Amino acid sequence: MQYNTDNRRQHLLYNILVLCIIVAVFSCHTSHKSMHAQEKDTKTGSGTIPNESILAPGAKVQLISDQFSFTEGAAVDKAGNVFFTDQPNNKIWKYSTDGKLSVFLDKAGRSNGMYFDKNDNLISCADEQNQLWSIAKDGKITVLVTDFEGHTLNGPNDLWIDPKGGMYITDPYYQRDYWNRTKPDSGLGGQHVYYLHPDKKTMTLADSNVVQPNGIAGTPDGKHLFVVDIGAQIIYKYDITADGSPGNRQLFVKQLADGITLDNNGNLYCAGNGVTVFDKHGKQIAHIDVPEKWTANLCFGGKDKNILFITASKSLYTIPTLVKGVE
Repeated sequence: MQYNTDNRRQHLLYNILVLCIIVAVFSCHTSHKSMHAQEKDTKTGSGTIPNESILAPGAKVQLISDQFSFTEGAAVDKAGNVFFTDQPNNKIWKYSTDGKLSVFLDKAGRSNGMYFDKNDNLISCADEQNQLWSIAKDGKITVLVTDFEGHTLNGPNDLWIDPKGGMYITDPYYQRDYWNRTKPDSGLGGQHVYYLHPDKKTMTLADSNVVQPNGIAGTPDGKHLFVVDIGAQIIYKYDITADGSPGNRQLFVKQLADGITLDNNGNLYCAGNGVTVFDKHGKQIAHIDVPEKWTANLCFGGKDKNILFITASKSLYTIPTLVKGVE
C-alpha cells in the first residue's frame, strides 16, 4: 500500500512537471509572437511609427506645386491662408484657403523664416540685407531690425512671436551667393538666438551658447520655447521668464531638424528628413515621409488649421490631420 501511494505521488509530480514545462514553452512562444507583433505594429513599410494618432484617416501627402527653386518659411495668417518663400527666386507666395496659388510679394528681401503677428502682419527674416521685416497685407514693408548693437547679423533664419508681441529670432551663418561678404561679423561673437522685445526697439541675447540655431517655436501660452541647434543636431526646450528671457534650458531630443511647429496637443513637428513628430515628453510618435531629399519648414493652415503644409526642396505639400496648429 505504501509502495502504491509513493508511486502515485511520483506519477502526480511527474505530470505536474510536464505541465509546467508545457506552460513555460507556450508562454515563451506567445511572448515571442506578441513581441514580434508589437514590432510589426510600431513600424510601417518604410520603418516608421504609425501616424494614426495625428493624421486624418487615409491621409496621404499631396503635392500642391513643384515650380519653385527652394521653398521655405511656411506661415499662416488668421484666416488660414499659408504664405511661404521661394528664396532663390526672391518671392513670397500665398496659397489661399480656396486653393489658389499666387505671388504675394516679389523682391522679398530673400525672405527665409516667417511668422504672422497679432495684427496679421507677416514678419520675415529677410537675409538679403540681414534684416527683420514687417510686411502688411498690402505689401508695405517696415524694417524692424537692421543690426545688433551696430554689428551685422549673420542672417536671420527663423522666428517665433510670443503672446506679448516679443520676437525670438535665430541667427545662424549660411554663406549666400548674393552677399558681398564672405565671413560673419566677428563683433557678434558667434551664432545666437535673440529676443526683440515687444517695444520693437530693444533686442537682447536670448541664448549665446548654441552652435548653429535654426528652427524655433513656442507654446501658445508663452511659457515654453523650442530651439533647433542644427549644428549640434539637438532640440532644446526652455522655460520663458517674465521678462521674456528663456531659462532652464533642457535637452528635449537629439534630432537633426530644420523648421519646427506645434499642434494643439503639444506635439512638436520637425522638418528635415520628412517630418518627424515628438510628443510633449520628447517621445517620437510619428513620421511622415515626404518624397524630397529635405523638408525645410512647415505650418498648419486651412480654415480650421488642420492641414499640415510642408515646404520641401522645390515643392509645397499638404496632408490633412486630426489635430490643429497653434500658430
